Amino acid sequence: MDFTPTEAQLDLGRLTGEVCGKLVTADRLRELDTAAERFDEALWSSLAETGVLAAALPETVGGNDFGALEQTAVLRELGKYVAAVPYLWSIVVGAGALAKFGDAAQQDRATRAGAGQVILTAALTEEHNWEPARPTTTAVEVDGSWRLTGAKTTVPFANRADRILVPATVAGVAAVFLVDPAAATVTAQQVVDRTPEYAVELTDTPAELIGTVENGAEILDWLLTRAWLGLSALQLGTLERALDLVAEYAREREQFGKAVGSFQAVAQRLADAYIDVQGLRLAVTQAAWQISEDLPSAEAVHTAKFWAADAGHRVAHTVVHVHGGVGIDRDHIVHNYFTAAKHNEFALGGGTDHLRALGALLAATPS
Repeated sequence: MDFTPTEAQLDLGRLTGEVCGKLVTADRLRELDTAAERFDEALWSSLAETGVLAAALPETVGGNDFGALEQTAVLRELGKYVAAVPYLWSIVVGAGALAKFGDAAQQDRATRAGAGQVILTAALTEEHNWEPARPTTTAVEVDGSWRLTGAKTTVPFANRADRILVPATVAGVAAVFLVDPAAATVTAQQVVDRTPEYAVELTDTPAELIGTVENGAEILDWLLTRAWLGLSALQLGTLERALDLVAEYAREREQFGKAVGSFQAVAQRLADAYIDVQGLRLAVTQAAWQISEDLPSAEAVHTAKFWAADAGHRVAHTVVHVHGGVGIDRDHIVHNYFTAAKHNEFALGGGTDHLRALGALLAATPS
């Protein structure tokens, strides 16, 4: 693979970083921590105005026709600033899927999402269902219209969404639908970093089919792959910045007349964290590159997913432990990086699930 960043990656990453650097300060993060809803509307509007939102979308919906590598660059910068915006869900997953698989009206909705006029999201998680490719939510066609019944959990920004992409099963086959959240029961849930996430109850809820039932499994696989890679890229940015913060602290904080970073035990933990972050960077880059080249990417995405959750756990705890007491002070910025890393870890799943998925992929791969 080619590790050289594309010019668009560098430009989009730089622009996203500049926008976030101006708006996402430590004081702003503290404001969001106590706000009724952790959504940075000013940042979201600025990302739309500067063209960041639409940039990596296809030209058919107002974008510049970039892809996974460029979106990963944006997500990485957003992770560095623990930005409270739904770029992954509204743009990468929502608008991206409608642009690729939707009809003309659905593509128009993707165009408006890229302009920041509407927010999209996806309901990819069901409680007690460890196989997202086989949703327990069901869909039936009645008099030419679709109706969905089931329950989804931890749906990001469902309260602000114009539409929710909802996977469901049609006679044993997966398909993906658009649902108006006003037609469902949306209930707020509490998650570790206060990201706005909601339980969505569907009871004979009207829905609009995306694509066809026949290509529903393909669409769902597309959604899951982009969501997992996107969460891994967010985690990469979060851990990179967290490691910078703890390295700076270890250089400046002194005990017994020496910087704490000079103590062997601390230095070893920081070295391990550095290796974890480099491993995650490699895994995310490889997965994004394979997707951008239209190569088989399932194994690479699951590898990145594993690294993001497993390494993320270790790095997040190292950052807090080395900081000592201030590491658990909710007024200290390190707290935001710890909770963001834990949120991503929980969203991506445990190591056992990742290893099981990787084992199944490897077993299915011809030798």
